[in-house]
Amino acid sequence: MAMFIKDAPDKPDQPIRPAPPTNSPPNNETALSIIAPGTKVQGDIETSSVLKIEGNVEGTIRGARQVLIGRQGEIKGDVHAREVVVGGKVEGTITAAERVEVQGGSTVAGDIFTKSIVILEGGRVNGTVRMEDNPTPSFSSSPKLEPKPMPMPVAVVR
Repeated sequence: MAMFIKDAPDKPDQPIRPAPPTNSPPNNETALSIIAPGTKVQGDIETSSVLKIEGNVEGTIRGARQVLIGRQGEIKGDVHAREVVVGGKVEGTITAAERVEVQGGSTVAGDIFTKSIVILEGGRVNGTVRMEDNPTPSFSSSPKLEPKPMPMPVAVVR
């Protein structure tokens, strides 16, 4: 992207002026936001790019393409993203449209809703894991587990 435009490159007396702004939005597919170690964020975060967390977040994360939680990273709140990689700690529900990875030495204290999950040796999940094509959490306050009727035994008499 050109920052300056020169009207006539052969004329040294012509001033160089800034290029006119383009109306195209920035490409968020390559954007990366980092919450550094020692940084504490209180409040919700909404982004459509990649979010790497090495510090602490207290709040909900929504809309991210990918959330990467580093070894020192901690989240106290829900995470809604396309893909979530946990290397630290999460206390809350994770809803990932595509994939969740729980790395060795990391902890998830909450439910996980996703299409695909990888839990590496040493990774801990203290909650339920639900794998569906369209993962969405159920927000009922107390889940009712309906007992399924037991099949009647079949006796074969000859």
